[in-house]
Amino acid sequence: MTHSTKAGFTERFFSASDGLQLYARDYGHDNPQAKAALPIVCLAGLSRNSRDFHLLAEQLSAHPQKPHRVVALDYRGRGFSAWDPDKSHYQLAVEAEDVLTACAVLDVEKAMFIGTSRGGLILHLLAAMRPTLLQGVILNDIGPVIETSGLLLIRQYLEAQPVLHSWHEAGESLKRVHGASFPALDEADWNDMAKAIFREKHGMIIADFDPALIEPLRSISENSPMADLWALYEGLKPVPLMAIRGENSEILSPATFAEMAKRHPQMRSVIAAGQGHAPLLHRPDLLAEIREFINGVS
Repeated sequence: MTHSTKAGFTERFFSASDGLQLYARDYGHDNPQAKAALPIVCLAGLSRNSRDFHLLAEQLSAHPQKPHRVVALDYRGRGFSAWDPDKSHYQLAVEAEDVLTACAVLDVEKAMFIGTSRGGLILHLLAAMRPTLLQGVILNDIGPVIETSGLLLIRQYLEAQPVLHSWHEAGESLKRVHGASFPALDEADWNDMAKAIFREKHGMIIADFDPALIEPLRSISENSPMADLWALYEGLKPVPLMAIRGENSEILSPATFAEMAKRHPQMRSVIAAGQGHAPLLHRPDLLAEIREFINGVS
């Protein structure tokens, strides 16, 4: 494993079990008080990366009274992790194994996990693969049933990546596409989102993921059956759980959200007002909920 230090976090480069180079951000690792607390591991969505959690990780790792070490991962094919030459490896089971590898390499034996969208699906698998690893779980706008209509929308905007020439243009582009679902966001939020989703290369602002990730979505139609992970969700019942639903989410329906609470009676249910899929977690309302939940577990 190699690493370098940036402002507020350490970059970790390490190898997956098949040798592919993976990347993680490690916040608070050098703070003895943070290291003594339960670590927090953040797992991003399908095409997203560790930068999605930067502002949240800064807040959680630098809290003056109760700091936590926060690890945020780039899955293979995203961010600073290498693109996989075998595109069939872009699947949940492989990515779950990569999370286990990351935890082993980074000395994370038990943790609070935050899973946004695809990250939450990975946590369903980890509950079966390594239940003792999960000391608490926050599911961000994801559950055992994914709405087909929402997947079609994700495919639509991932396929229609525009040519962008500046960071301002990138933020404005995101606002045009997602603004109706995220009335709570301000200009700073859109600019922060752009810096998380895109990277600058050869003078252009481009999406920071392997385009092959979109391929599995191309077989989905309006008549495709919805995935059902209720059997795996049962594995989360012994774990303290908070579930967040974006008020305008197309991925996690109100019916599924209610059923999740019914099947996990201790689940903490939170609605992200004025947000869609997937809510920004560093905004003050959600940050307060997350801190309170983490403090209750750790």
